[in-house]
Amino acid sequence: MEQGELINILFWVGIIAVFYFFMIRPQAKRAKDAKKFREALGKGTKVVTIGGIHGKVLEVQEKTVLIDTMTGTKLKVEKSAISPDGVSEEAIAKK
Repeated sequence: MEQGELINILFWVGIIAVFYFFMIRPQAKRAKDAKKFREALGKGTKVVTIGGIHGKVLEVQEKTVLIDTMTGTKLKVEKSAISPDGVSEEAIAKK
């Protein structure tokens, strides 16, 4: 194998490694954290949906969550529609 071929292979291995550590790995970590967050949802937790609706969890089912929007309106939303960014870690830890 010539030196030029070796440098070319090392270059592409380096590009793939950078792509993995800066793109794929952080995205997988965020997805894992979001799943953990949604599994930890409990009654009384204040949440924000991805649509920007603020509310308090009344009931948690397998795939859905019933929230009270503070005006007396109750909404049934998918767990995946609850934003992990809108809730503090302390609120989840209390549950």
